[in-house]
Amino acid sequence: MARSGRPRDKAKNNQAASLRRGFGLLAALGVILVLAGIVGLVYVGVATLTTMLLFGWLLLIGGVVGLLHAVQSRGSSFFWLGVVVAALNIAAGVVVIRLPHAAADALTMFAALLFLSAGIFRLVGSLVVRGPQFGLTLLLGAFDLLLGVLVLGSWPSSSQYVIGAFISLALLFDGFGLIATGYGGRRIVGLVSDEEHTKPVQPE
Repeated sequence: MARSGRPRDKAKNNQAASLRRGFGLLAALGVILVLAGIVGLVYVGVATLTTMLLFGWLLLIGGVVGLLHAVQSRGSSFFWLGVVVAALNIAAGVVVIRLPHAAADALTMFAALLFLSAGIFRLVGSLVVRGPQFGLTLLLGAFDLLLGVLVLGSWPSSSQYVIGAFISLALLFDGFGLIATGYGGRRIVGLVSDEEHTKPVQPE
């Protein structure tokens, strides 16, 4: 019976090692994202320009793929809709790639207006409803309103760093989350493996 258990134990060990490698790669990806976020916060202007160029290329590639898909399904009723959407994506991608600074200005203006509207709605909603989360909703609304006013008040110079700062912070927090998940996963797998090894063998 000991021999029959060895292949099973070996399979469990291989599975545990594979899980450890997977969580280790997840933590390594988190470290890369954290480093990218730190670099982006240091060189926030470069991060903004890089983000806009990547966004433009994504629009362009997505538009080309959508156009090819529309051509392949040209007999369907959604052919012209697919062509129009693909053409708009291609045109937007070309504009963003050719004029990344102007695109950053427009996107920063949109973000500022979005923060302003979200802050006003949250403030008014919290004052009217006065639910159990009144204080938190009021605080978030005031924060959104203040952020929108600050970004809009220094526009268009704020467009040089707002997009890059937001993207860099998102990379930083996502990286920390992946590191925590990878480290915690490896720790849990190790604890489970130790319990399996220390579990007494039941005689049959």
